[in-house]
Amino acid sequence: MISLNTDICRLLGIEYPIIQAGMAGGPTTAELVAEVSDAGGLGTLGAAYLAPEKLREDILEIRKRTNKPFAVNLFAPVPKDDFSRIDEVKQALQPIYKELAIEEQNAEYRSPDHGEELFRICLEMNVPIISTAFGSLPPEHMASAKAQGVTVITMATTVGEALEAQGKGADAIVAQGSEAGGHRGSFSFDRHPMGAQVGLMALLPQVADAVDVPVIAAGGIADGRGLVAALVQVGTRFVAAKESGAHKAYKQAIFDSDEESTVVTKSFSGRPARGIKNRFIEQFESMGTQPLSFPSHNTVTKEIRGAAAKAGNPEFMSLWAGQATGAMTQEEGAAEIVSSMMDQARALLR
Repeated sequence: MISLNTDICRLLGIEYPIIQAGMAGGPTTAELVAEVSDAGGLGTLGAAYLAPEKLREDILEIRKRTNKPFAVNLFAPVPKDDFSRIDEVKQALQPIYKELAIEEQNAEYRSPDHGEELFRICLEMNVPIISTAFGSLPPEHMASAKAQGVTVITMATTVGEALEAQGKGADAIVAQGSEAGGHRGSFSFDRHPMGAQVGLMALLPQVADAVDVPVIAAGGIADGRGLVAALVQVGTRFVAAKESGAHKAYKQAIFDSDEESTVVTKSFSGRPARGIKNRFIEQFESMGTQPLSFPSHNTVTKEIRGAAAKAGNPEFMSLWAGQATGAMTQEEGAAEIVSSMMDQARALLR
């Protein structure tokens, strides 16, 4: 039987080649990260939106729960705000403000910009693995991480991005196919306004041929069959885990969806992301108004997403999910997810 203890397992110090995606914005709780790591995979804390003090608390909590390796995921580089078209966008959002009874919107918006401090906390607290989305660590950060023995993983959506990431020092590369839920990991949108949309099974072998470092597959993988096909990073199935911080209405939307339910949209954040189509996406896109750039648009829609969560209304939440949602029908524990994927993979390999 083919061994499932692979190069990536040895590089990261994990038992199984299953990496829980670093999903910022709430799903990745310290409990979820610790459960995945303790079960033999690699738990990843999506830290890009966290305040510095919250990152410290979560790292301490993860270490209380497990002594296994874990990762912290950051944006690199941190996008800058542009609210130059804020009045136009808020006008397009007025019907949704009214429906959710949001009577007073913020007079001034500012997106969190803690990137430098979050990175320094990772080094200070000896986080063993840092993964990045939207690009590679800046050269000075990469040098600091390497000097401290930190393993660096970079997400890429094209062969060119993978080669760039390797050239800038990545120890491993996540090849993110277009099936993946959440934000596209594309470095820039000069050529592809909605991000590169290369499917995983086309992208993965080309990236593996082009680079010399281990390659991790991401996109539409939720069970042992996907694990057998490739070393994997799993997102949506862990969103629906018992330990996930995702709203129960978000989880139910995943359970009620199928492989045709998701679309790639900029409507919630200004950056292409795959999620379950709902009324917010339909209504905003029907207005014909272009969203602000990320993270500014994400900051502006935060009030709407918060009010929808408070009301338990999934029609106005950002329901990030990949194209494998049909494999998920109910909540499971994170350790159970890791175990069942490995059991299925072993059975197939036999």
